[in-house]
Amino acid sequence: MPVDDTERLRRWRLILSTDTDDCLGRLSGDDAEMDRVLAMLYNNGPRQDGQTERQAGLGASSPRVNRWLGDIRKYFPTPTVRVMQKDALERLNLTRMLLEPEMLEGVEPDVHLVATLLTLSRVIPDKTRDTAREVVRKVVVELQRKLANPLIQAVRGSLNKACRTNKPRPHELDWHRTIRANLNNYLHEHRTIVPERLIGYGHKRPSLRDVVLCVDQSGSMGTSVVYSGIFGAVMASIPAVKTRMVVFDTAVVDLTDDLHDPVDLLFGTQLGGGTDINRALAYCEGLVSRPHNTVFVLITDLYEGGNADEMLQRVAAFVESGVTFVCLLALNDDGAPAFNSHLAAKLAAIGVPSFACTPELFPDLMAAAISRQDLALWAARHEITIPRKSR
Repeated sequence: MPVDDTERLRRWRLILSTDTDDCLGRLSGDDAEMDRVLAMLYNNGPRQDGQTERQAGLGASSPRVNRWLGDIRKYFPTPTVRVMQKDALERLNLTRMLLEPEMLEGVEPDVHLVATLLTLSRVIPDKTRDTAREVVRKVVVELQRKLANPLIQAVRGSLNKACRTNKPRPHELDWHRTIRANLNNYLHEHRTIVPERLIGYGHKRPSLRDVVLCVDQSGSMGTSVVYSGIFGAVMASIPAVKTRMVVFDTAVVDLTDDLHDPVDLLFGTQLGGGTDINRALAYCEGLVSRPHNTVFVLITDLYEGGNADEMLQRVAAFVESGVTFVCLLALNDDGAPAFNSHLAAKLAAIGVPSFACTPELFPDLMAAAISRQDLALWAARHEITIPRKSR
């Protein structure tokens, strides 16, 4: 609905702070309290370029921060609260505040907060560790509720298609699909269908597909690690998919045994540090026993600190062996990621598409990968930009 002049001036006044009282007027009531809360985080102050903008004003007092957290939850909707919390962590360097249980109890949990807690996991004191785990668990449960069913349905659907056969044994017949496929062969005089075409499920092995999630846990990949852990745990619950999860920085850690509990899995990561993709791929070579039935998802921004040429050779060997290989530059909903465009182009040249993927699209991506679709075309259908091949 249209915004009248009074409301427009009110909004500008909240944006521009007390410096505009003379021209836009003073605020009162709840508006004045909202302005106070905004001012504590975005006060007027000098920028390095000489201009002015709202700057930090919360200080380092934990009680004061806790009151502020309560106020923003009072005056702003949850999505705005999460943005302001993220700004506070970045602008005020409040990460150390998260080491206090009273602080954690006052925040609005979201995926960015979880990524911050995982970064701090090695220094969280005992008195705060249980609170931190509960915050992480709350976010994990909410994301699983939202994302698990679409992923399960997409993966199972693609597996059913992948294992169908036109020469089924009697106990493998898919009667519903067989009947639909032969309706034009209905004989009225005999009131029956002549099944010229049989459709069945084929011989179902204990594992129809192997999935390897190889996740960069350097500091810039925080939210991608969170989403990867949740998706890995969901896929591990599907019997027809054998899921392995490996995280790496300059070292490599196999977290497959923790897939049953995504909270334990996430606390098994250690966000930060360097990046050695080549070392991680060397480890993962030993996990691939059925190349043509393996989907390999490398999640990294491709800022390789190891041997880049050797890393590309390993990826090429995976592809040549029959592995379905995709590189996700980010698995989050934060927008376009920063990544090494040179290496992304090199991967494209050997047939490996590299692109960012939102959590909502990931189930459909996995379905496409399992059914061995062209993932570059899949990305194009979803209007996802893929780095071009290098010349």
